[in-house]
Amino acid sequence: MKVDELEYDLPDSAIAQTAAEPRDSARLLDTRTMTDHIFTELPALFEPGDLVVVNDTRVRRARLSGNKAGSGGHVELLILGGNEDGTWSSMIRPARRIRPGTVVEVGETAFTVVDGPRDGVVRMEVAAADVEALLDRVGEMPLPPYFHGTLDDDDRYQTIFARAPGSAAAPTAGLHFTSRVVEGLVRRGVSLAYVDLHVGIDTFRPMAVEDTDDHRMHTEWCSVPVETAEAVEEARGRGGRVVAIGTTTTRTLESLGRPDGLVSSGVMETDLFLRPGSPFTVVDLMVTNFHVPGSTLIAMIAGFMGEGWRAAYRHALESGYRFLSFGDAMLCERER
Repeated sequence: MKVDELEYDLPDSAIAQTAAEPRDSARLLDTRTMTDHIFTELPALFEPGDLVVVNDTRVRRARLSGNKAGSGGHVELLILGGNEDGTWSSMIRPARRIRPGTVVEVGETAFTVVDGPRDGVVRMEVAAADVEALLDRVGEMPLPPYFHGTLDDDDRYQTIFARAPGSAAAPTAGLHFTSRVVEGLVRRGVSLAYVDLHVGIDTFRPMAVEDTDDHRMHTEWCSVPVETAEAVEEARGRGGRVVAIGTTTTRTLESLGRPDGLVSSGVMETDLFLRPGSPFTVVDLMVTNFHVPGSTLIAMIAGFMGEGWRAAYRHALESGYRFLSFGDAMLCERER
C-alpha cells in the first residue's frame, strides 16, 4: 500500500488539548454499528466470556534537557531504554553535529554518545549508578509534541494498570479505563489479562517512504506472561473473543501469536509491522484511539479492519470526536 493512501485531513481543532475528566467520560465509537457511546458503556459492548488484554507498561520521565559540553549548545534527549551492554538509547535533538564522543551534560550528570546518531537515535553511556532513579528525579513526562495543553498531575499520562517503567509514551487507549469500567467488565463476565510492551521510537517516527513495504520498524521489547497465554486459551475454549486495548497490546499479542489463534508466553524484541495484508490471528476486537494521518498505527488499523477505517474516521470527524493521545476511542472488529 502507498503511504499516501493512509492519509486523511486532520484539522488542528480535532486534536485533543485537554484530558477528559473523569477518564471514562471520553466518547467511544462502536465502528461495527457506527453508534456513539461513552467509555463507561464499554462493558456492555462485550459478551460474557470475552477476554480484555491491556498493556501494563509505565511511562518513564524520559525527557531531559541538557547542554553540550564545551559549546554549551542546548540539547533535548528522549530516553528510549537501556541496552544489554549498559548503554542507553535516546532520541537526540538537534542531531546535527552530534558525533561519538559528544558529551551532553544534564545537571551534573554526563551523557556520552558512543554510537550514532542513526535516524536521530544515539547510544549513550550515562555517568549515573541508577539511571531510572535519575530520570525520576530530573526527567520530565514525555508528552506528545502535538499536545499543547497542561496536566495537573503527571499520572494522568499513566494508565491505571501501569507497573514497571519502560516506555517513552503511554499506551493511550488504556488511559480511558477507571476502576468503574473494570468493575463493569467483571460484572459482565469479561476477564482481564496483561501484556507489557515498552513503547519506543515508532510512536514518534513517521514513514519516510512511498510504500509501506519499504518501511522498517524499530524493535520494541514486549512480554506475554504465562498467565495471559493461558487466559487466551481459556477464552478460546469457552467461545470468547480476545479484545486488545490499544495498538501496543495488539502488536504484542500478534508478535507472539500462533496460527491457531492462541499466543505463546515469552519475551522478545519485536519489529513486527502490522499493515494491510498482514495476518491477524489472535486479536478479534480492538479498542484504540484515533491516530496521526499516514502513521504506522493507521496502517495497523487499516490492516485490521480493512477499508472500513475510512468511514469510521470520517464519522468521528463529522461527529466532533477528539483525536490523538488524549482524545476519544473507537471499538473495531477484525475483518474476516
